Amino acid sequence: MPKIYFDNNATTRLDASVFEEMLPFLRDNYGNPSSLHSFGREARRALDNARAHVANLIGAEPGEIVFTSGGTEADNQAIIGTVDIIGKPGGRIITSAVEHQAVLNSCQHLQNKGYRTTLLPVDREGRIKLADLDKALDNDAVLVSIMYANNETGSIQPVEEAASIAKSRGILFHCDGVQAAGRLPIDVRKLGVDLFSLSSHKINGPKGSGALFVRRGILAPVLIHGGHHEQRRRAGTENVASIVGFGEACRLAKQRLDETARNCATLRDRLEKRIIEEVQPAVLNSCRGICLPNTLNVSFPGVDGQFLAINLDLMGIAVSTGSACHAESREPSYVLKAMGRSDDEASSCIRFSLGRENTIEEVDAVVLALKELVRSLRAT
Repeated sequence: MPKIYFDNNATTRLDASVFEEMLPFLRDNYGNPSSLHSFGREARRALDNARAHVANLIGAEPGEIVFTSGGTEADNQAIIGTVDIIGKPGGRIITSAVEHQAVLNSCQHLQNKGYRTTLLPVDREGRIKLADLDKALDNDAVLVSIMYANNETGSIQPVEEAASIAKSRGILFHCDGVQAAGRLPIDVRKLGVDLFSLSSHKINGPKGSGALFVRRGILAPVLIHGGHHEQRRRAGTENVASIVGFGEACRLAKQRLDETARNCATLRDRLEKRIIEEVQPAVLNSCRGICLPNTLNVSFPGVDGQFLAINLDLMGIAVSTGSACHAESREPSYVLKAMGRSDDEASSCIRFSLGRENTIEEVDAVVLALKELVRSLRAT
């Protein structure tokens, strides 16, 4: 049986068109974009073109885009860099209990330096309550960081409303948009965010490239110091080939957004329906309507999620038990625990994350394999 890949929230396959765009900059067009000669100018034009495509995907201006090595660096720059600029020792960073570790560990790093972190709880659908955010915004608050869509469950946060509350108090607002950009329509102006993180390899671009949107009018946070690169906002010679690929991936994602979301939602709904009908008991951890169209997280009580994922892999089916950055941990998913799931439910989950290349036939094959494996594992 051909292999089936249902782990697109971890990473996606490099699009053939993206590869073709990158190839010249891996081979012949090797100039440093900071150089003044023709080789450098060619590389600079490629960066500018990519920057325009990234900006267009999220409704920003090209000058508001800072290229990074990925979403993790973008989150670190947004949080650590912003707090460093504000320079308020003992200040409070407000985030949610279900953020990606790039956000949570950045907050922990600052906490070790004397800052304080408030983790907002979430409901059973994985969403914060706006009243909790409003209450947490005291005079010590220096930054709010709330993700757009969760990487494990796909749950979508009320970012526009949350950003508005922060703005009313004069507090900067960062949004980790890594899982949402390219999968949902994003307009940073409408959202009202000050900082927004993106990653290339989540949208069929290359690994090693990402970006941070920094709203014009605020001081740009800096994490990596050195030369004048990225308008002095991120030092180090740019990864030109990867950035070119990122730009092309953003262009294609924008062009295909509606079609890809529609197709993924159709497959996701079919997968959910068949699991609920044929692989009981099963607990849904993703909710339609407030969830990414490509993501389904399901717990199979009485079955070890990691053992199930390994056995699916032996059958040629790639899924995960949650974030790839947390894959080596044997602890129950902290995201599901924060959503009120039991230890058993949090330890027995599987995340299915679909992509534009998946098919109905693959969905049906996955359900057939699940029925066989879950029945077998529960019988042992």
